[in-house]
Amino acid sequence: MQALDLKNGGIYFDGTLGAAGHSYEILKRTSPDGRLVATDLDDEAIEAACGRLKEFEGRFSVYKSNYKNYEQVFKDANIESLDGILLDLGVSSHQLDDVSRGFSYMHAEAPLDMRMDVTQPLTAEYIVNNYSQSELTRILREYGEEKFAPQIAANIVKARTRNAITTGGQLTQIIESSIPAKFRQNGPPARKSFQAIRIAVNGELTGLYECVLGLTRRLKKGGRIAIITFHSLEDRIVKQAFKLLECDCICDKSLPVCVCGKKQEIEIITKKPIVASDREMVVNPRSRSAKLRVAKKII
Repeated sequence: MQALDLKNGGIYFDGTLGAAGHSYEILKRTSPDGRLVATDLDDEAIEAACGRLKEFEGRFSVYKSNYKNYEQVFKDANIESLDGILLDLGVSSHQLDDVSRGFSYMHAEAPLDMRMDVTQPLTAEYIVNNYSQSELTRILREYGEEKFAPQIAANIVKARTRNAITTGGQLTQIIESSIPAKFRQNGPPARKSFQAIRIAVNGELTGLYECVLGLTRRLKKGGRIAIITFHSLEDRIVKQAFKLLECDCICDKSLPVCVCGKKQEIEIITKKPIVASDREMVVNPRSRSAKLRVAKKII
């Protein structure tokens, strides 16, 4: 909230509404005239969030949409520019804790679902049982940074020829059997693979770079964008987008003068990402991998 530098009467966008914790604070701290537009893909989350925000009726609008569809959302909300933007990327705690959603490797009987939007057709079960071995390897290696991706993919393909893989427990067993025992001590063996498949199901990294650029350019001068990531690939994309926006020239260095006309668009407030304190990590272990990057629009 401090990073967003909230102001009464400002217009703010929470692209990842979730349980509305951030949205509630934005509306409370911009009373009485601040306005909020928010998006989420989860119907249950939207219903619960609207109930939580009820005391601010008339000051917020919630859309069932991916934050990457911000152009259409802003058009529908009749918004041209913003004073602040917040993205809290990844899966929510509620989704992780709901066994029926199948996001966690900790529940053996959970279905292989992993959809943030349960109306979309693509599920984790479909990916696991239908994608080619090479594509599974790519997903596990690229999105999960899993060094044993080829072995895991091969064993998934082998297992599904006998019976369809339909539960988290089945998949976890295949993953664990694919990783040498001495490497299973470095945290839960299935974590990286489940994360990779979830990212593939929801297209979490697709278009993220372009979205960060486009959203930031919707800020008013002095407006701020704050992005929380929980994955090294997400953080890298956000860092790269901010770096481009901060550049005042992208010409080939061999040219004697600038011909691109690019101007510096932002000031990066967080030269290094803000991470959770030791105390916060004790209270909320899921904050361990969180990184917050913040930038201010200067033109």
